[in-house]
Amino acid sequence: MTADSPEESAAAASPPTGLSRRGLLGLALGGGVASLAVGVGAGLTGGVALGRARAEADAESAYEFFGAHQAGITTPVQEHLHFASFDMMPRTDRDDLITLLQDWTYAASRMTQGLEVSATGAVGGDAEVPPDDTGEALGLPASGLTITFGLGPSLFQNEDGDRYGIASRRPESLERLPAFLGDDLDPQTSHGDLCIQACADDPQVAVHAIRNLSRIAFGRARLRWSQLGFGKTSRTTSDQATPRNLFGFKDGTANILADDTAALDESVWVAASDEPSWMAGGSYLVARKIAMLIETWDRVRLSEQDTIIGRDKGVGAPLSGGDEFAAPDFGGSAIDANAHVRLAHPSQNDGIRILRRGFNYVNGNNDLGRLDAGLFFLSYQRDPQQFIALQRRLSTDRMNEYIRHVGSGIWAVPAGAKPGSYVGAGLFD
Repeated sequence: MTADSPEESAAAASPPTGLSRRGLLGLALGGGVASLAVGVGAGLTGGVALGRARAEADAESAYEFFGAHQAGITTPVQEHLHFASFDMMPRTDRDDLITLLQDWTYAASRMTQGLEVSATGAVGGDAEVPPDDTGEALGLPASGLTITFGLGPSLFQNEDGDRYGIASRRPESLERLPAFLGDDLDPQTSHGDLCIQACADDPQVAVHAIRNLSRIAFGRARLRWSQLGFGKTSRTTSDQATPRNLFGFKDGTANILADDTAALDESVWVAASDEPSWMAGGSYLVARKIAMLIETWDRVRLSEQDTIIGRDKGVGAPLSGGDEFAAPDFGGSAIDANAHVRLAHPSQNDGIRILRRGFNYVNGNNDLGRLDAGLFFLSYQRDPQQFIALQRRLSTDRMNEYIRHVGSGIWAVPAGAKPGSYVGAGLFD
């Protein structure tokens, strides 16, 4: 299809003032999709939801959905994640894609403010039809909810060709990541045409967001896979304490912070001078599901754990000395040549930096009775080559003995939507 038909032009220009007829139909018929969206790790969510005590300011926090950049990138990292990947349905057309993005924008702009998915919501509509909103977030505050949307390489072109007339607008660097040493990827938990990252300080709020956006997508997109996360493993503001991953080490000490505008402009945001122009103000998201061999790691002596990471487990300081935020000294032998800190540090990688928003995950036990747990790694970068270069550098990382990369995906994350428009509108201009 081309972009020139009157119907398509009208759809691209129409502001998302409410859910489309397709979106409302999805809310009425999409129960199966919604239940599948929360199937992975639902038990964990139920358990974590029992402990919602937190500072009143955190509970009441709400982040604006519209803006120059999508929220959920430099926003202070929340405590919980529900990440979902979707594939467009067969025989969908360009108008289906545009109206889906419009409907998602409308619903997300409401839910991030603590509102129901539509004006009639969970209990305000006709009692003889399924309600627009599933209702599990009724009475709950916004809880810092952010919803971030991404577009995968296969959305632009796949084995069925250029389904939506946008192949020529695909960013040149937006393609599936190359194979890395040690990859053991499960195709069932990798890739996808579209992705949604929902982060919140209450897990039920994050799950509610994905559940309802899945219902809205019914008939146009189907859930491919999803992942719940908890206990952030990075920070994006200086007032956040550095969190710990499931190996017990502080993680993301040197992460780019939200107030470091120079670093963000250089390493995270796509510039107006970059190609394609419609991605200006956006970023590129890489997601990696990294399984941790917990039981094996737990049998490693403490001194060896420190050597593998290159930091002191207790305070997080580099083994070369100082406190947690001291610059590592790689001139001596205190930090092993293949320690994680050395291989990942910008000074050892031509200054390459990325912005991380990782979360721990626990999916119960596997078939061997071992903990199915690890790190759901999320990074934002101006160019995917930044991540690729770093990941290749980590091929000799001593930590590789204790981890497996089992899921992967990459998406273009457009700039934030302007009020009256929708996320990704620039792609169809």
